[in-house]
Amino acid sequence: MKKNILLTFLTLLILQSSVFASVIKFVQVADAHFRTKDEFRKEVLKETVKSINNEKDISFVVFTGDNIDSPKVQYLPEFVKIVNKLNVPYYIVIGNHDVFKNNGMSKENYLDIVKDNNMFYKYKKPNYVFKKNGFVFIVVDGAKEVIPDSIGYYKKDTLDWLEKQLKKYKRSPVIILQHFPLVTVKDIKSHEVYQKEKYLELLDKHDNVICVVAGHLHTNGEKMRNGVYHITSPTLLNQPYSYKVISITTTRGFSPMIYTELKEVEIPKK
Repeated sequence: MKKNILLTFLTLLILQSSVFASVIKFVQVADAHFRTKDEFRKEVLKETVKSINNEKDISFVVFTGDNIDSPKVQYLPEFVKIVNKLNVPYYIVIGNHDVFKNNGMSKENYLDIVKDNNMFYKYKKPNYVFKKNGFVFIVVDGAKEVIPDSIGYYKKDTLDWLEKQLKKYKRSPVIILQHFPLVTVKDIKSHEVYQKEKYLELLDKHDNVICVVAGHLHTNGEKMRNGVYHITSPTLLNQPYSYKVISITTTRGFSPMIYTELKEVEIPKK
């Protein structure tokens, strides 16, 4: 009798954990720096898409900025046409190499080009929210389109908008996706975020943020700060050519479990 009670109790615990668990697995591609007439970069991107399509249980792919090498209108359509071959949805973050208003590549024009070449892409603004598997993903834009440079700049109205979203989804686990990292293993003054303390203070006010995923530095680094895991990933063009698979599990009453893995892209030898 006692054995049956114990087995029933364990079964209930397992069922309870499965009911309250949220699991997500997605891919981050950082700093692809695509150029139309660069056959090697084109091949790296195509092989990356093929490799990701062979991964199991991927919910989506996020390109975290510097998707093209410079803000030239002719670069972006071909980039989009290549990544359209992904078997899962993808999301776009704007980086400092992507836009320059005086060059005809404002953020609005950038997103219009993406939508013109992907009829399923619906986001009209660089800051947006989407949901997957019980998680809320918030894309936060820190790029400057008037005088672009390597310093991230998260404007007050952007941070106000972010805080509004964090309050709105206070009962949901939140993952922030952006180009410029806030917390890094090694500080690089030329690639920091302007007045990042204000952004960090905002994060400290909310306990629903699990992690912040970024690129920009072209290096791999992960660091915990005040319960938020900050992930920075290397450029796709660094050898070995790689993207990052990120898996997150949240279970009520337990700390989130975050696993990351760099997956190498094999480039056929010629």
